[in-house]
Amino acid sequence: MRKTFCIFMAVLGLASSADLSAKKAKEIIETPASDSRIEYTGRTLVSGDEVAYDWSGVYFRVKFNGPYLAMKCSDTKNCWFNLWVDKEMSPKADKVFMVGATDTLVVLAEGLGKGEHEVILQKRTEGEQGRFTVHKFLTEGEVLQAQGRKERHIEFIGDSYTCGYGTESGDKNDPFLAETENCNLTYAAITARYFGADFNLVSHSGQGIARNYDNFGPGYHMPHRYTQTFNTDKETLWDASKAAYTPDMVVIYLGTNDFSTSQQPSELSFRNNYITLLKKIKENYGADTPILCMASPADPYLYDYIRNAVVVSGLTNVAYMAVSNQAHNYEDDLGASWHPNYQGHIKVASCMIPYISTLTGWKMEEKAYK
Repeated sequence: MRKTFCIFMAVLGLASSADLSAKKAKEIIETPASDSRIEYTGRTLVSGDEVAYDWSGVYFRVKFNGPYLAMKCSDTKNCWFNLWVDKEMSPKADKVFMVGATDTLVVLAEGLGKGEHEVILQKRTEGEQGRFTVHKFLTEGEVLQAQGRKERHIEFIGDSYTCGYGTESGDKNDPFLAETENCNLTYAAITARYFGADFNLVSHSGQGIARNYDNFGPGYHMPHRYTQTFNTDKETLWDASKAAYTPDMVVIYLGTNDFSTSQQPSELSFRNNYITLLKKIKENYGADTPILCMASPADPYLYDYIRNAVVVSGLTNVAYMAVSNQAHNYEDDLGASWHPNYQGHIKVASCMIPYISTLTGWKMEEKAYK
């Protein structure tokens, strides 16, 4: 899989350079990445004409006239992306590619018919794989106002499960590879598609509530990282009041790493940190915003820890649930390093969707989880 993706990116880069040279004789319209007609979903930082981000799952919509759309962009490491042209996000992207350089020209669409078109580009890898910056868009026709946000929005807060670690891997014994991490195949994306909702992810592999995987990075956990604009920057804080959207629902799926490597945090430290996270969410989005707190099957005590934290918090409209060991199997439903693959994530989503329906009043429909 690594070989196939890398070859594709090399071809894409060559096509981009050749395409721009061939179009010099034509009028190319340059539009700043920060143009208000372009719609970004997820945590971003606008700096002049540029837009930067590093969280998993951030996506943008660009609507335009004409046959051609390209972007000038940069990446600090090697981010991977999903691309859809003239369609909504679905489990299978039209293109998958990696950006691993500064001032890179990437052709997103070309050879399209006359009229209006829309492109969606989603960052499929997490912050540790790089910070991505869009500088500008290049078109032969005018950039138009994006179609607008959906009526529903869900925010998901989590760890490697939410990031999509290993979702495209074929074996549970495979190591982590950036190219097999795909947040678009997680329980979060599946749930958002089921309810026809926009979504954003605040997730980082190995993070816990009060203890990270194997006690890595003590004293700095997901409740701290949740306050940040960038996954990998402690200094730039997120201001929810200035965001372009307000979630209708928040889901927390954390705790697996707290109980990793046969250890566990004290219940007091876990409870205090969990309540801190719950209060921050309510502060950001309002006391009436429903929150669903999910406990993985990592340890029998995890559900009790979460339930007790919710009860002690005294906050309203906060629910909790457990994903049991029988939610998915540990052979066919696993990808790299024993993380759920796409099939496993479908099963996890099917556990939580009824809870979200009850908490929000969104009706469950007779349709497939995908």
